[in-house]
Amino acid sequence: MRRSVGMTAMAMVIAAGIGLAAQKTTQVHPGKGGSPHVRSEWTVDGGKITIEYGRPSLKGRSEAELMPPGKEWRTGADEATTLTTDKTLMIGSLMIPAGTYTLYTVPGDKAWQLVVSKKTGQWGIPYPAGEDFGRTPMTLSKNAKPVEQLTISIEDTPGGGNLIVSWGTTKATAAFMVH
Repeated sequence: MRRSVGMTAMAMVIAAGIGLAAQKTTQVHPGKGGSPHVRSEWTVDGGKITIEYGRPSLKGRSEAELMPPGKEWRTGADEATTLTTDKTLMIGSLMIPAGTYTLYTVPGDKAWQLVVSKKTGQWGIPYPAGEDFGRTPMTLSKNAKPVEQLTISIEDTPGGGNLIVSWGTTKATAAFMVH
C-alpha cells in the first residue's frame, strides 16, 4: 500500500512538471517563401508565453550566410517573430511587461544578443532601428546534433525558464524569470 501511494504521488509530481514545461505548437500558415509559420505556447510559473515565427531550413546553406554575425537578424522567416506574454518577464537584465513584442537576435562568434523591439506587425526586414525595448546577452553553445529547421523553444528551469534558439550547430540561450 505504501509503495503504491508513493508511486502515485511521484507520478503526479512528474506529470505536473511535464505540464508546466509542455509546448503546444500549431501551424499558422505554410509561408509564402516555403517556410512554415508556427505558434508555440508554454506555461511557465503561471505565465503564458507565446512565440510565433517562421521556420526556415538550412538546405545546405551556411549558418553565417543566414545569420550574419554582428547584424540584427529577424530570427525566423518572413513576418517578424513575436513574443506575447501575459506576465512580466525578466529576460537577463530586461524587465519586459506583459504584452506583445518583436524578437530579433544579433548572432556572434562567441555570444549573441536578444533584441526585444516595441514595434510589432511588420515584416521581419528591415530591422526597425530605434524601436528597441532593450537587449540582453544570450549564451552560445553547440547543439548535440545539427538542427535543419529553425526551432525556438522554452525549457522550464527551477528559477524560471530558458528561451532557446537552435539552428544548425548553434544554440543560443537567454534565461528568464516570470514575475
